[in-house]
Amino acid sequence: MSMVLPVRSGRLVERNVLVYRRGWLILVSGLFEPILYLLGIGFGLGSLVGRVQVPGGHDVTYAVFVAPALMATAAMNGAIYDSTFNLFFKLKYQKVFDAVLSTPLGPGDIALGEVTWALMRGSIYSVCFLLAMHVLHLIASPLAILAIPAAMLIGFAFAAVGCAITTFLTGWQDFDLVMLGLTPLFLFSATFFPVTRYPPALQVVVQFSPLYRGVDLVRALTTGNLSPVQLVDVAFLLALGVAGIAVTSRRLGRLLLT
Repeated sequence: MSMVLPVRSGRLVERNVLVYRRGWLILVSGLFEPILYLLGIGFGLGSLVGRVQVPGGHDVTYAVFVAPALMATAAMNGAIYDSTFNLFFKLKYQKVFDAVLSTPLGPGDIALGEVTWALMRGSIYSVCFLLAMHVLHLIASPLAILAIPAAMLIGFAFAAVGCAITTFLTGWQDFDLVMLGLTPLFLFSATFFPVTRYPPALQVVVQFSPLYRGVDLVRALTTGNLSPVQLVDVAFLLALGVAGIAVTSRRLGRLLLT
């Protein structure tokens, strides 16, 4: 990638901003789902569950335990919506990128621009969700401010992987497979109960989930239980994002230039 690539990619981000300036309600609509989960499960079910032990040995309320996981999920959802459904529509039906390639932008610029835009959407969801956590008194550590860049890292990983996956899809029916993958990620990435509740073999599988790594990172920051494990979380998500951009760039080159 050349040094001017981020500048050129910014033009594609600007294009998406202009498209959404009159459709902002659609942009923020995805925020409501995790907040409803937080109110319904975090507080509703939480009144029956009681307190949950987090790494570090101390207990927190169930709502405090669930909230950071739902913040990570909000970052994932925001990034996935744009990097899959919207990207597929622009790629296969609007033919946006065929027109973009008539400008100085190349496949690498498109890949970085679309990942950046999807990351921005996930970041908006995350910041709004963190504000909701503050209002509801669900933040147990001043380190929670670092949950914003952590959520951006989650968004980066899922945006890049989502774009890469989308380049392999051939029709709308393929999105059933995307949802089939997202649902267990949401349910079983230590979102609603500690990973230690799983059998040992399944714990290993779960720990390779990108959402689990994101949940672990955000939860550690909002509860103040940092450990060297969070370095693994950061490295895992960063590597996933870089790999996703590389695959997306190569695949877009094959799809659009051949």
